[in-house]
Amino acid sequence: MKTKLKSFIVALAIIATSSAFAQKKAVDASKSTIEWTGKKITGQHTGTLNLSDGYLVFENNTITGGEFTVDMTSLQVTDLEAGKGKEKLEGHLNSDDFFGVQNHKTSKLVITKAKKTSDGYKIAADLTIKGKTNPIQFNLAVNGDSASTTLSVDRTKYGIKYGSGSFFDNLGDKAINDEFELAVNLKM
Repeated sequence: MKTKLKSFIVALAIIATSSAFAQKKAVDASKSTIEWTGKKITGQHTGTLNLSDGYLVFENNTITGGEFTVDMTSLQVTDLEAGKGKEKLEGHLNSDDFFGVQNHKTSKLVITKAKKTSDGYKIAADLTIKGKTNPIQFNLAVNGDSASTTLSVDRTKYGIKYGSGSFFDNLGDKAINDEFELAVNLKM
């Protein structure tokens, strides 16, 4: 019995010690950027989103986790000027055809696993958009107090099927790619 108690106390001490070395490093949302690109047969559109908050978890100077919240109400189109269809496209992207922003004001990414590589990290995460969560993987480069990635997201996994050639026939040049790209630059 004494041996089991001793083992239990040692195990608790190890857990407490390893947890004590984990450090949450907050991301400066005001200096971080998220740029999106959506493509279709006849071209593409670009824009931005704002990060609400986020952090990375480090243990022994190695990323082990993190969590980020995106403010979907901040969605902007940057390749069109006001009066040239910008407001119409922003309205459509905010509608239920796409991101349903009225009911889904935020999206979230939670890092579930991070593996150190020669040029950064291979990240596994859960991405929640429009109330649906799916796993996603991407590479993350870290340089001092900055981190960056470019990732592709399959919108159809989140119930965003509008204009998808995977779900609708005869769209012709009106088809919109299922995947959109995010270029993320984080400042800590």
